[in-house]
Amino acid sequence: MIRILTDSASDILPAEAAQLGVTVIPLNVTLEDGTVFRDGLDKTPSEYYAQLAACKKLPTTSQPSPELFERFFAEAAAAGDEVIGIFLSHELSGTCQCAKLAADLANVDNVLFVDSTNVCLGEGLLVRLAVQLRDAGKTAVQIAASLEHAKEHLHLVAAIDDLKYLRKGGRLPAAAAVAGGMLGIKPLITIKEGKVALAGKARGLPGAYVALFKKIEELGGIHPTLPALAGYTVAPREVAPIQTYLQDNLHRPEALTRQIGCVIGTHAGPGAFGLAFFDEALVIE
Repeated sequence: MIRILTDSASDILPAEAAQLGVTVIPLNVTLEDGTVFRDGLDKTPSEYYAQLAACKKLPTTSQPSPELFERFFAEAAAAGDEVIGIFLSHELSGTCQCAKLAADLANVDNVLFVDSTNVCLGEGLLVRLAVQLRDAGKTAVQIAASLEHAKEHLHLVAAIDDLKYLRKGGRLPAAAAVAGGMLGIKPLITIKEGKVALAGKARGLPGAYVALFKKIEELGGIHPTLPALAGYTVAPREVAPIQTYLQDNLHRPEALTRQIGCVIGTHAGPGAFGLAFFDEALVIE
């Protein structure tokens, strides 16, 4: 059997993980009072965003302990199962390296690692593709190879209400965050070579949606058969214009919609929304 493993930065919550047949290892969030909770398990994103907006000091996020991974790898090996581990970009977190260390500690050779070079909605799409390929009967080696190819065609574009969260968290250089300091300016970010990059800016919320749609076209358009994934932080209505664009302009089905989780939301901040998609050039064999 092939087991698919990911981390909670993929924003796949327990109920969906069970439906997909995926195991999710939680990252941790530490609040300014020292309280630590597990992403995706101990607190809902909505509860967290209400706290985050009032925080004087930005909460910190941290990778899981190697023991969680080690236990999972050992159980899989004992059952004779193979594991495909899909993790958020190593440029943004040590989670993938932590998982590799755990495999060494467990002394197993049944694990294939895929650095998504992405995060959040993008990472979640890669996990869903792995599930699709597994259920189609592909081998672990074939799945890992397809994911390595697919991630070169994977894109995440998001509008950010305030870049101070990314700047304070060290995920975006201070110079790049200046674009968000002007009144009414909504920055656009993307993931480039595994890192957060400024992709553009627009005036006001309507302008942000238009800029996001243009960036989608610049990145190669949305794959006609693979799903896209829309995400919001505070309210589902934040992605309503995206769904309208997909249906009315691109004549394709609505994207899956998910709330962005606590770890990624710490850095994106309340009011962020975006879309992850594979571009039209991707060919999956």
